[in-house]
Amino acid sequence: MLPGRQLPPVRGGFAVVDVEASGRSPWRHRVVEVAVVLLDGRLRTEGEFSTLIDPVGPVGPTHVHRISQADVVGAPRFREVAPALLDLLAGRVLVGHHVSCDQAFLEREFARIGVPLPSVPSLCTLRLARAHLAGAGGYGLTACVEAAGLGWYPAHTALGDARATADLLRHLTAARADWAPPLHEAAGLPWPRLGGAMSRRHAGPPPLIRREAPFGPWPQGVEPPGMVLTALGAGR
Repeated sequence: MLPGRQLPPVRGGFAVVDVEASGRSPWRHRVVEVAVVLLDGRLRTEGEFSTLIDPVGPVGPTHVHRISQADVVGAPRFREVAPALLDLLAGRVLVGHHVSCDQAFLEREFARIGVPLPSVPSLCTLRLARAHLAGAGGYGLTACVEAAGLGWYPAHTALGDARATADLLRHLTAARADWAPPLHEAAGLPWPRLGGAMSRRHAGPPPLIRREAPFGPWPQGVEPPGMVLTALGAGR
């Protein structure tokens, strides 16, 4: 940016993403849950999207993400929610905890349906934590959330992780005010658009299945509430 040049008002914002997958490789494994938390330029929450995804195959390590094969029965396939995801991500800075991993899974899922994603600006809360969260016992999301004093959250659920990552971003960047350059870069990138679900097994918009649990913290010795699966209309 040239000295003295003022950028126009910021549009867009941040898209905090998290995916749960059937394994570690974006090339061999599939997304089984996706969540997006939208933040404005001041890191205020604007909206949320989450759903389980039918991977059209095994769901993978249930002992990690706690998604069973039965949970994804009736869930949309990735291509069915791809149009909504593109609309949510377009023009925003991508945020995640180890964001390159979530980004790789999203890029590969979109590539499978012939949709290339642009190279977008990103923020990684894991990298920010290494620089600004001294004394953390580790730099996984759970350890960072605990070190930041943000309370219990439903780990290894896409929506829980995305919400916690958004809170961690606010905690780690409280002193930073100038997000304009990356926001303007993201807002200026051309994004593909899809007019509707590319493959529908249902009449009308694809149904979503949200998996969530209330945030804590919970008293010592109290078992946090279990997961709740909620059937939603599209775009929630």
